[in-house]
Amino acid sequence: MSTRGELVRRAGWVLPVAIVLVALNFRGPIVAPAPVIGDVRMDLGLTTTVAGLLTTIPVLCFALATPLASWVIAKATPERAVSLSLVVVLVGTVIRSLPSAAALLIGTAVIGIGITIGNVVVPVVIRRDTSPERVGIVTGVYTSALNVGSMTTSLGTAPIADLWGWPVAIALWGVFALIAGLAWTYTVGARAAWLGPRSGAVAEPLPVTGPIDQVLDTGAVRTTTRPTRVSVVRPTRWVTIGLTFAFGGQAFSYYALTAWIPTLLHDEIGFSKASSGASSSVFQILAVVGALGVPVLAARWRPRAILSLVGTLWLAMPLGLLFAPQLWLLWSILGGAAQGGGITVIFIIIVRLVSNDDDARRMSAFVQGGGYLLGSAGPIVAGALHGATGDWTAPLLVVLVAVLVLGVVGTLAARRVP
Repeated sequence: MSTRGELVRRAGWVLPVAIVLVALNFRGPIVAPAPVIGDVRMDLGLTTTVAGLLTTIPVLCFALATPLASWVIAKATPERAVSLSLVVVLVGTVIRSLPSAAALLIGTAVIGIGITIGNVVVPVVIRRDTSPERVGIVTGVYTSALNVGSMTTSLGTAPIADLWGWPVAIALWGVFALIAGLAWTYTVGARAAWLGPRSGAVAEPLPVTGPIDQVLDTGAVRTTTRPTRVSVVRPTRWVTIGLTFAFGGQAFSYYALTAWIPTLLHDEIGFSKASSGASSSVFQILAVVGALGVPVLAARWRPRAILSLVGTLWLAMPLGLLFAPQLWLLWSILGGAAQGGGITVIFIIIVRLVSNDDDARRMSAFVQGGGYLLGSAGPIVAGALHGATGDWTAPLLVVLVAVLVLGVVGTLAARRVP
């Protein structure tokens, strides 16, 4: 009799669909308050700095809650860790919808912890349960789904708020977590998703083959592949630090603009609340182009060339909004594709620099942890500068500097990557 895991592997589309539904919950909740931030500030009396915390707190959790996420995965199976992440996101969404400044901030922190667990465990599941030739495709689909979640939330929050108020508009996105939980339970089975394996049961790894020695030990499954000769460049301390600052520049720019684009478009162009949210969704959905396009370019171009292209396209966003905000659609298209490609190319560089999974995990944790720590300052710095100056020139100039850090420092760090 076939096990649920065997059935999932046989029907290759089931796991990717479940992962897409799970991924919709890992960025959308972060951007949900942005289209209605004006209403939230008015009702709760928040300053621009405190409002910026609604985007800063989850990103700060990405940096600081990673040890907690690793501990959870070590104590539970990856299947249960995914389920737990969805439950925590749902609980945080409900708490955040309560009309209280304290509940807003506490719920946001809970959401950040839930997403952090998901950020760590989903790639583990992809690598364990996806054949080597499909890992890149599934990873690209997962990354794209993160941005689709952001786009959907940006588009829908303001219209829902017009009908039922911002608390309902924010809470309603918890339905995505419920749907994802049901899909995940169907995919891996109720026992695996919520109770773990039976006592004494040993999970059977999926046989895979790959180009380098791959060892993944999650506490539940350990898979290995035969090593073959491959050309890698051992990462130096300076390369790792450079990539950390490049990732930080990417994260700072993305989260600063994600938090404040709706307000900026309202102030500079006069868009309504709903129109501003819809307009900012362009910046999110175009990331799919970058996330899927960069792996195609990586087959022909060196990573440093891709980083130079990404940095150049990224510059269009702050410069364009600074000098010609009426052309916001063009800048959102270019900047959106760039931000989707930026995070993807940095992950590609990390993979090409390391020769084993232990080094990959350490380097990835260092780069992401430090980068997200820098990125968490984006929304609050942009909000504080806007509050202090009364316009958007200073915030956009700071974003411009962060983009330059991504392009210049990242290109220098990647100059020896094959």
